[in-house]
Amino acid sequence: MNIEQVRDYCLSKKGTLEGFPFDEHTLVFKVMGKMFALVALERVPSQINLKCDPEWAIELREEHDGNIIPGYHMNKAHWNTVFLEQLPSDLLLELIDHSYQLVVDGLPKKLKTELKGL
Repeated sequence: MNIEQVRDYCLSKKGTLEGFPFDEHTLVFKVMGKMFALVALERVPSQINLKCDPEWAIELREEHDGNIIPGYHMNKAHWNTVFLEQLPSDLLLELIDHSYQLVVDGLPKKLKTELKGL
């Protein structure tokens, strides 16, 4: 998958907005104001940081050695850096879904209710 496909997929998720809160090179996707994906636009090869369950993050890093690594500039236990072109599209979509769902599950009840109403 390329960055545009990833962007379109992230934006298709309910309650998601994009922005550049850090700099003009890091595209951030948030659900209800909470980050679930960061895309480094100028990095080659293309990559995305995604939130991940800590145990699954370790398994993924071992299984996809070099293509999924601890999150660059992120909490290494909870974030992975994923190289877009190195993984099958279905796995990448699953990882985006997982990151999104982790963030949604952690939202306060008020925001979850608001998200359901969108």
